[in-house]
Amino acid sequence: MTGVSPEPPPGDPPEKAPTAEPVRRLVDWLFRDRSTGRLVVAQWPNLPLWLFLAGAVMSVILPLSGLPALVLRVATDAALLWWALWELLQGVNPFRRILGAVVTVWVVLGLVRQLLG
Repeated sequence: MTGVSPEPPPGDPPEKAPTAEPVRRLVDWLFRDRSTGRLVVAQWPNLPLWLFLAGAVMSVILPLSGLPALVLRVATDAALLWWALWELLQGVNPFRRILGAVVTVWVVLGLVRQLLG
């Protein structure tokens, strides 16, 4: 019997793979809502995200140029930045906060590129 693992007694749960526990803890930490305990990746859009989506759709549908196009672009970017900062500061889990940080940096870099270039 050397080199052979004994069978677990009937009724004992099978052993988990050694990597399952760290992965489960990472998923819990990253995606679990701290107040409800639910896993949250996406949520129903809030006001700033609805404003951004409306502005993005309008910019595709409406043939705007000049000042109206600029106003729509500024409003759309402001709404997205509002949403991103909201997620960064009040996101329900680290994933949402990281997403907010990434979008904030992306919007700011896009605005800087527009101003400089």
